[in-house]
Amino acid sequence: MVVRRLPPLRALEAFMRVVRLGSARAAADELALSPSALSRRITNLEEFVGKKLFTRAHQAMKLTDEGRHFYDAVQPKLEELALAIEGQSENLSLLRLHLGVLPLFGSQRLFPRLAELRRMHPRLHIDIDTGAHLEDRVGDTLDAAIILSRGPKSGLHAVRLDENKVHAISNVEVAKSLGDTPDRAILEKQTFLIHNELPESFTAWKEELGMRDLEPAAIDQFDSGQLMLEAAAQGLGIAIMHDDHRRRAADPRLTDLFDFEVDSPYSYWFVCKPMALEQRPVRLFHDWLVKAGL
Repeated sequence: MVVRRLPPLRALEAFMRVVRLGSARAAADELALSPSALSRRITNLEEFVGKKLFTRAHQAMKLTDEGRHFYDAVQPKLEELALAIEGQSENLSLLRLHLGVLPLFGSQRLFPRLAELRRMHPRLHIDIDTGAHLEDRVGDTLDAAIILSRGPKSGLHAVRLDENKVHAISNVEVAKSLGDTPDRAILEKQTFLIHNELPESFTAWKEELGMRDLEPAAIDQFDSGQLMLEAAAQGLGIAIMHDDHRRRAADPRLTDLFDFEVDSPYSYWFVCKPMALEQRPVRLFHDWLVKAGL
């Protein structure tokens, strides 16, 4: 049996962290190394593989094309190695992720797919938090979150999960009474249901109608998309929300009003602190989420 020569593992770890964190300084801090010590480890790896993996200028390190090819080839193998060791060890504890999730995303998109993640990574368990201000709590009480936002705050690693259309959603009977063509006089007599954290959806919808100054009889505020759908299904008002939610609900009581689409100002995002990607529970969930295309 031929034993292949392995690269210096500490050098390989330094390389992977620089790529994942996007910063040599952040990688050095994470590894408790000086910038020069980190650079030496990268140099050792480059000498081992015989390739220039980074360009260096003004204390910044940028992947070369060969460095990118090296990362793409090695990263999946390292993940396989970690999984193999995890599967053979009886001493590893559970991997636990503290995840913030909006309830409607959780019930419609996340939970129906979590069983496949559990089959892939049986030691990974997820604590779900549906509380308020998810984005603000990332890096504190939450490891990561799935939020609905115009765009995450700077300083967060963010992956956009979709792009949405805004629709007016109502009970089927209400839709029949309103007709197929928007009528200002009729719409001004209606109650609209708006999520209190997504007010610009209603603004975008009115602008598409050419009725930016439309003033309905009432606007009822909600902090739950699930309850907005139920209220609309019960005929309590017209819900302004993403069309995707009505489709996934598959509720025969609900329908879209009128025949037009509006680009939503908001999208679903996965967010975490950049350094959190070095934590195995966060990395496993992140990679699965992106690949699954939820």
